[in-house]
Amino acid sequence: MLLILKLALAWRLFLPPPDSSTLDPETLFDFWIGEWDLTWKDAEGNTQKGNNRIVKVLDDQVIQENFEAFSSSAEASPLKGMSLSVYNPQTERWHQAWTDNQGGYFNFIGKVEGKQRIFFTTITNQDGEAIHLRMVFRDITKNSFIWNWESSRDEGGTWKLNWQIHYQRRNS
Repeated sequence: MLLILKLALAWRLFLPPPDSSTLDPETLFDFWIGEWDLTWKDAEGNTQKGNNRIVKVLDDQVIQENFEAFSSSAEASPLKGMSLSVYNPQTERWHQAWTDNQGGYFNFIGKVEGKQRIFFTTITNQDGEAIHLRMVFRDITKNSFIWNWESSRDEGGTWKLNWQIHYQRRNS
């Protein structure tokens, strides 16, 4: 009996996540919860690493992110940041506030497009130009996904990929 239970649990690890259209809106970002090992390419094409610990807090109503990039240079101050994400049932929208050790602060609105989860915002640069920013969570499985940081200067007509991070669930 124990063997059957173990096989059933192991089999479940390889199932794709549920279709987002059938999920409760309050659980759309639950796939993100856990401890993640991160890899990405820097501007010179070198592989960089980091980790991200995602937990539910405040009676499981808020998702807290704790991001840390590992520096490959003794001179560089690695990026560290955190976010709080919450679903607002009155507006039926997700909201995220991000801040980091480099003075960054963003307020995002969350949504779903197909199988992707997206947080987006608009900022104004020093020249008064509106820049649209978004974080796209895609190719989501139980143990991995890809996160893209993208920008648009034409009101979302085209998007430029600025940073892509590969997430791998720790101990998976």
